[in-house]
Amino acid sequence: MILFLTVVSGLAWTVVYAEAIRLGFRDRTYAIPAAALALNFAWEVVHASHSVATGITAQGVFNIVWGLADVLIVYTFLRFGRAELPSWVTRRLFIGWAVLLGVVSFAVQLLFVVEFGWDDAARYAAFLQNLLMSGLFIAMFVARGGSRGQSLVIAVAKWIGTLAPTIVFGWYGNSPLVLGLGALCSVLDVAYIGLMWRGRAASAVTGPASS
Repeated sequence: MILFLTVVSGLAWTVVYAEAIRLGFRDRTYAIPAAALALNFAWEVVHASHSVATGITAQGVFNIVWGLADVLIVYTFLRFGRAELPSWVTRRLFIGWAVLLGVVSFAVQLLFVVEFGWDDAARYAAFLQNLLMSGLFIAMFVARGGSRGQSLVIAVAKWIGTLAPTIVFGWYGNSPLVLGLGALCSVLDVAYIGLMWRGRAASAVTGPASS
């Protein structure tokens, strides 16, 4: 059951990343919120490298795939993200902010490893940044005034991709922290699904859907 749920999570998140890449290039924007993207990219680089060094597992394979996919999503952020910001944010300032965000994100991941060790660091950091991502997706929907650069596919796949490891590490792993964070993610993810569904229905009435 644990391997099955790991594969379900891996495939669901792979769908999230593939759809984010497609939407990023189609809508000329980035499809994953900046702070969550930076933390995810750092997490995947750090833990994929550890997987390669210590022996590839099913989770390790997905970490590598996600890291490679995130390279393209980071590119869409660097290529199109400046247009999402106020006019006073110059290109140089935007790049400086992006670099700082990346450095901070890698530092956070390494501090988790130092504090908790590799296994617990991977879990705790993943669920905390997942909760952040859930909230930021809702904020992105509000800030953009709709579903541009977002889709119901991403919303549903993220929810499934988070729910499966919540069961693995929270329920089977007997971790109240992971179980609680995963449950909170589900609350926000379902709310985001509702927003995307409503936005899609409204677009169907007023014109072509952007998702």
